[in-house]
Amino acid sequence: MSELKKITVQQDPWSSLKAYTTARIALGKTGAALPLKALLEFRLAHAHARDAVYSQINSVLFIQALEALRIPYFYLQSRANTRHKYLQRPDFGRQLHADSHKQLVLFESGGYDIAITIADGLSAAAVNDNAIPLIKLLIPVLQQANLRIAPLCLVEQGRVAVADETGSLLKATLSLILIGERPGLSSHDSLGAYLTYEPSVGTTDERRNCISNIRPEGMTVAHAAEKIFYLVKESLRLKLSGVQLKDNMGLLPQ
Repeated sequence: MSELKKITVQQDPWSSLKAYTTARIALGKTGAALPLKALLEFRLAHAHARDAVYSQINSVLFIQALEALRIPYFYLQSRANTRHKYLQRPDFGRQLHADSHKQLVLFESGGYDIAITIADGLSAAAVNDNAIPLIKLLIPVLQQANLRIAPLCLVEQGRVAVADETGSLLKATLSLILIGERPGLSSHDSLGAYLTYEPSVGTTDERRNCISNIRPEGMTVAHAAEKIFYLVKESLRLKLSGVQLKDNMGLLPQ
């Protein structure tokens, strides 16, 4: 009987770089295949990403947090009444359901400096984990700056552009949406923030500023709150947003 050859995992020369990133690098190999550990980790990450897409906003958690912070809010729904419809019809996620639209119309806003919207996007898990800690840091500094903050809008099955409608109906100068980003194989819990000056239905993406990868392993909520506040002040000062509004936060003298 021939002797069985011992199979060894060949180390990748990039292995030392794994200390600086959670990206899927330096996985090594066993013959022509991935090591079993790397393969199982890939499958687990893929499962987390799929679960994130179908996760739901924890409405009880949000309502308790907003009431504790004494923040008035609207609980709204997009035109996508199911997750299946949301994924098949992106345009429905960009528009409020007629009943939700009516709520904001009947509110008869007198005008605000900023309207904040929170939407599940493609990862409600990211919103559940990161949005509340972020607004707990952000709203006090906005209040200290004497900015008029509209009632917060919590939107189920929403996409980025739904904040154009909420911001416009609330007559806000500036719209900010916190939304779950498309999950990846190393980040199923990433929150994004999009800022738009003078929001209106039909606004195109070059008029938005985006802060991405808000999560413990990416940009921390503390750093994100600081950066959002900087962009809010600059947007209101310069009366613009998007490609014309540059993030010079780390370049300016203190």
